[in-house]
Amino acid sequence: MLKWLVMAFMALALSGCGYNTLQQTDEDIKASWAEVLNQYQRRADLVPNLVNVVKGYAAHEKDVLTSVTEARARVGAIQATPELINDAAAFQKFIAAQGELTGAISRLLAVSENYPQLKADGLFRDLQAQLEGTENRITVARNRYIAAVKTYNVTVRSFPSNLTAMVFGFKVKPTFTLENEKAIAAPPKVDFGTPAPAAPSGSAR
Repeated sequence: MLKWLVMAFMALALSGCGYNTLQQTDEDIKASWAEVLNQYQRRADLVPNLVNVVKGYAAHEKDVLTSVTEARARVGAIQATPELINDAAAFQKFIAAQGELTGAISRLLAVSENYPQLKADGLFRDLQAQLEGTENRITVARNRYIAAVKTYNVTVRSFPSNLTAMVFGFKVKPTFTLENEKAIAAPPKVDFGTPAPAAPSGSAR
């Protein structure tokens, strides 16, 4: 009987000190981060196909094609695991690599403006549409992660739940900084309405 009373008292004490909130918000972060990774992976999977299609019409744009391929490789070299959110340095490295890939994709799409036949290619237009949708999904997933981390971090830092967090080893989680947001919040430009300039001679397939 005494054992059950002690257990009941401990349960009430932990609940009142924010233990359950810490657990719940920690799980919310894991779920939202998994969605962020899922959408970034979806984008990474699109890149090789996009590069191949552009290469078919603009093979001499080597610098742009190489920069996208290398940025894609750097993203792939980082092991995107749930544990990333517990390592601030690894988290920032991952976000920086994604930002570089975003910039490289933007330059690749800008190149397409010089090649009317490329812009008219059905596969290219389909990849553009998929990429645009993925960028929107990334933005939504990232915003949900930011909100989840905010709730969790407030609990970790607030009294008396900060005492519970200290006892059980809950620490603040890294999130997207304003600088990161500016770098990666802008999706690659996808514009079907801009008149294309004349293609360089000998560039069309």
